[in-house]
Amino acid sequence: MKLGLIGQPLKHSFSKQYFNDKFEQEEIIGYSYENFELKNIEEIKTLVIEQKLNGFNVTIPYKQSIIPYLDKLDETAQEIGAVNTVKVIWSGNEYQLIGYNTDAFGFHQLIKPYFKSRHERILILGTGGASKAVAHLLQKQYGASVLYASRKPTKGNIINWEDVNDNVIHFHKMIVNTTPLGTFPNIEETPNIPLAKVTNEHLFVDLVYNPQETKFLKNGKENGAVILNGLTMLHQQAEMAWRIWHA
Repeated sequence: MKLGLIGQPLKHSFSKQYFNDKFEQEEIIGYSYENFELKNIEEIKTLVIEQKLNGFNVTIPYKQSIIPYLDKLDETAQEIGAVNTVKVIWSGNEYQLIGYNTDAFGFHQLIKPYFKSRHERILILGTGGASKAVAHLLQKQYGASVLYASRKPTKGNIINWEDVNDNVIHFHKMIVNTTPLGTFPNIEETPNIPLAKVTNEHLFVDLVYNPQETKFLKNGKENGAVILNGLTMLHQQAEMAWRIWHA
């Protein structure tokens, strides 16, 4: 059974290491997991055929753009509007691609020991596919109010980065970075947000897990915030993906 990860770039990802360690530790025979960097999502069908893939994970920047190439979406992926896991069902030389989202499950497993009533308002940095899974979970599971910060001028519950001021920080006690800023090797990059109003009531969550403590998390910790990286989320969403591929 051939599995893998698609995205661009992939040097930062631990997914390949996670699955290959799993195969070795659990003595799972006959499986492989490889990274496949795609310059364009249009390459996906050729990749599936040439590699005879049985399933794959999807990361930046293709979690939303892959959807038109899929034959079906499960209910959660459809609600979120983003896919990070695909199951390939073969029938002879024909195949179907079924899209799922395990990010929401992984994020829930990450934050549920830390979520408090004061986290009823959440600031999400970024508006990509991962942010959609995070917002879906927070709204559906906890009834939380979500505010996004984006580099692009938008309306509704999405504000510009420049509008994230002390007042926004004060009233949003959970701040989640869903952007790739700070990912190895660009470890000095960080979302540019004010820190004066950060206290020990804040929870800083960074979906980045390489490095384990990003500059965003260091800044939060230095101002008293509780911090979490995305490693637990990676492990939990990967295990759910494994179950989907075997369903």
